[in-house]
Amino acid sequence: MSLDVEVAADGTRAPIGHARVADLARAVLRAEKVRDAALSIAFVSPAAIASINRRHLGHTGPTDVISFPIAAAAGQPLGGDIYICPEVARQNARRHGAGVREEIARLVVHGVLHVLGHDHPEGEERTQSPMWRRQETLLARNAEAWRG
Repeated sequence: MSLDVEVAADGTRAPIGHARVADLARAVLRAEKVRDAALSIAFVSPAAIASINRRHLGHTGPTDVISFPIAAAAGQPLGGDIYICPEVARQNARRHGAGVREEIARLVVHGVLHVLGHDHPEGEERTQSPMWRRQETLLARNAEAWRG
C-alpha cells in the first residue's frame, strides 16, 4: 500500500514546491482514510487548462482546477489526474483576499477531494457545502505543508 503523488509543470511556475504539493495531497489522502493511491498533479498554463476544460467538460475558457478520477480495477490503487492553473489561482486569490500559496494549496485539497468522489453545487451554495467545509478544515489542518 502506498500513496504515490507525482507533481509536474509544463513550464508553469507555482509558488509552492513540488515536494510540498505532494506532501499536502498525501495528507489529504491519509485524512480521508485512503491507503493506496496514485495521483498526478500538473501545473498548467491558462491555454492548456482552457483546452482541457473545453475538450473534456464542454466549458469555455480557463479555470483554476480540473480533476479526473481514474476508476481502479480490482487490486489497483485509486487514481486520478489533477490540473491546476496558477495564473487563474493568482486572480482568484486577489479577488478573495487570500495569499496565492493558500489558494494553490486550496486547489490541491479541492482536486484531491474531487478525485475521491466529493462534489459540491455550483453557485452561492458551493462554499456552504460539506465538501467545501471539509476542504477548508483540511487546508487549515495541513497549513505547515503550504506555508513558508
